[in-house]
Amino acid sequence: MKRTKNILGITVIFMVSFFLLSCNRVETDSQSNSQLIVLGIEGKDFEGGAADYLQSDVIVGTTIFADVATASLTVKLLNPAPLSLLGASQYNAITVRRYVVTYLLLSDPDNPDYRTSVPGVDTPYSFEASMSILIDVGATVDISFIIVREVAKAEPPLLALYDSGGEGVLEVKARVDFYGQDMAENWVEATGWLTIFFANYADK
Repeated sequence: MKRTKNILGITVIFMVSFFLLSCNRVETDSQSNSQLIVLGIEGKDFEGGAADYLQSDVIVGTTIFADVATASLTVKLLNPAPLSLLGASQYNAITVRRYVVTYLLLSDPDNPDYRTSVPGVDTPYSFEASMSILIDVGATVDISFIIVREVAKAEPPLLALYDSGGEGVLEVKARVDFYGQDMAENWVEATGWLTIFFANYADK
């Protein structure tokens, strides 16, 4: 009987440990065992070539265009060891539902002239948009998304770059937060960054 109780106690401890390890509390108190990861965000130079930054032309001729970036996303198990006997299930897949873009100045906090970014004054306004992309555990998916809207180029501070003669450049850092749910409807999130150079680049 004593040995049976010991075995039962060990089993209970293992189950409790398994439950605790399966909770995703890295950033958002999510209970998901799946982790959404941004491997990288790719932009384009002003000639349209792939780059690890974005050169955003505020106006091309007399036309304003949105800028598109590409994010590489993957899904991993947060605690793969406890699940190694069972493997990932369909409930560990994540559907990315929306994203939020926020622009920040690349200022130095140690600089006496440092101040926080003011949307509509120093940087474009942040925005969010919807998407619906399913990513299985272990898979990598490249997602194209708008990172600068047309309306942002028709408002301050980008509007002031139109008449700069190609001399003015606004350098910002774009923070992109992706939000999704696993198939058990637990929310997860991940963040990526991309440096953007806004200017009135010379037209071809």
